[in-house]
Amino acid sequence: MNSLKNRVNLIGNLGQDPETKNLENGKKVTRFTLATSDEYRNAEGQKVKETTWHNIVAWNGLADIAGRYLKKGAQIAVEGRIVYRNYEDKNGATRYVTEVVINEMLMLRSQKAQGREE
Repeated sequence: MNSLKNRVNLIGNLGQDPETKNLENGKKVTRFTLATSDEYRNAEGQKVKETTWHNIVAWNGLADIAGRYLKKGAQIAVEGRIVYRNYEDKNGATRYVTEVVINEMLMLRSQKAQGREE
């Protein structure tokens, strides 16, 4: 059952082009946002679409692939874990961040492919 702890699977579309940084210690990190959407009918029977945004982080080899091949609008599937962290901004205020650190990624459709299908 240990493999079920803190495991996240998402399928969604990139909200922006990924940003990749090479860190001083030689590691590489890529960050981007991923939108997932759910649809349901409300009490009045109207269709409602609800979108949730996720902060995604990829490290090293996966960071390189994400930075090289992903673009805004691309549809991907990711698997990873939720990480909570905090930092102090330039005004001295503590900021809290929730991220999904991914360990697997599958590219499903590019923005161009989606445009041809619709």
